Amino acid sequence: MSRFFDTLSGQRVAFIGAGVSHRELIPMFAAAGARVTLCDQKPRADFGPRADELEALGVALCLGPDYLDGLMGQQMILSTPGFEYFTPALQAAKAAGARVTSEMALFFEHCPCPITGVTGSDGKTTTTSLIAAMYEAAGRRVHLGGNIGRALLPIVDSIAPDDVAVVELSSFQLISMARSPHMAVVTNVTPNHLDHHKDMDEYVTAKRNILRYQNKTDVAVLGYENALSRGMAANTHGDCRFFSRLRPVASGAFLAEDGQLTLAWPEGRTQAVAHRSTMCLPGDHNVENMLAALAALRDEVPPAAMLRVLESFTGVEHRIEPVRELDGVRWFNDSIATSPTRVVAGLRAFSQKLIVIAGGYDKNIPYEPMAKDVLERVKLLILTGQTAGKIEAAVRAEPGFAASGLQILHAANLPAAVALARQHAQPGDIVTLSPASASFDSYPNFEARGEHFKQLVRAL
Repeated sequence: MSRFFDTLSGQRVAFIGAGVSHRELIPMFAAAGARVTLCDQKPRADFGPRADELEALGVALCLGPDYLDGLMGQQMILSTPGFEYFTPALQAAKAAGARVTSEMALFFEHCPCPITGVTGSDGKTTTTSLIAAMYEAAGRRVHLGGNIGRALLPIVDSIAPDDVAVVELSSFQLISMARSPHMAVVTNVTPNHLDHHKDMDEYVTAKRNILRYQNKTDVAVLGYENALSRGMAANTHGDCRFFSRLRPVASGAFLAEDGQLTLAWPEGRTQAVAHRSTMCLPGDHNVENMLAALAALRDEVPPAAMLRVLESFTGVEHRIEPVRELDGVRWFNDSIATSPTRVVAGLRAFSQKLIVIAGGYDKNIPYEPMAKDVLERVKLLILTGQTAGKIEAAVRAEPGFAASGLQILHAANLPAAVALARQHAQPGDIVTLSPASASFDSYPNFEARGEHFKQLVRAL
């Protein structure tokens, strides 16, 4: 890293976005002598004193609606994870000679220890967290980053070769990556983020990039029950493993008929690790997340350490997170459920019909895939946000809607939706925020939406 920072002196470097992945890097690049420009669509007023602090470091600010004008003439551009790679201004700067990279891509270049990378449309945060916890239970020093944890490039000099880095990777990060992790996990691939990707093919290709640069000594772990992730076996170059909740696999991990989470080796050997009844996390989807972690760490972590994590891991915030029980009604925050597949997984985690609050920002994804489960597993659907009409149309068009008894109500916003749920819920009911949509029509991210939901519920 010292040699890398030596090369920055005098270089023109632009950062797109001032968020988590760039907060520490911008001052480091400026201190190394780079001529840094921060390009951010937020106006200067939103930065407050930080704008003055950055300018004091010599950072030029290109802010507001024309922020991408700052990309031209740059030698290196670091893009934030959520920025669309094929934005014309970025591609024009690349065509003019700029090196387009990211914090995570640079980390992959300079990290001295093995990297485990996890991607997928659903389950990647929980799977990443489980893998990190299992490594730690086995006594390894773990560095958690990517879409979860912290930016890792600023601390790369403190990472030792026998440590392990565990990173969650989104399609936005993977689309421009030129390296793959030593161990790559693809949980599943379903329609998502089609408001940012040109089409489904581009989204799938981005996910597949996690395998593209692996070699024969690397490991790929794929969800067997998802056709797209299973099909990526053709793109693997080393040890290919599967995980499945529904059938045994020849190599990886599976749920046996007796409920045991079981490791499998190519030579036919198997080993039970734990029974699903002892797991803290509810739902079949979390069984799959656990199996993905087991398959990845089959030869890295002793089964006893795996068991300790499986019996104690209580989940990640905003993922079927218990909020409170009031007057016999249980409330859950599943704000991460920004797609139909996530909603279905959440609905199936419970054994009764639910009151569901859904709706939000439109990512141009279809809602028909969740309609059948909504009819079977929801008693009251409260809709809000941009996608309320699309969700209602998909549910009403599902065969059996008239006979289902499902009631649909609309609310102006999340506070009104919570108030409606409170009004209609009876003792024994379960209310869950399962939006099936992104949050950007009302909140900066799903975490902010989930926090507001919890505040509203706790105030009842």
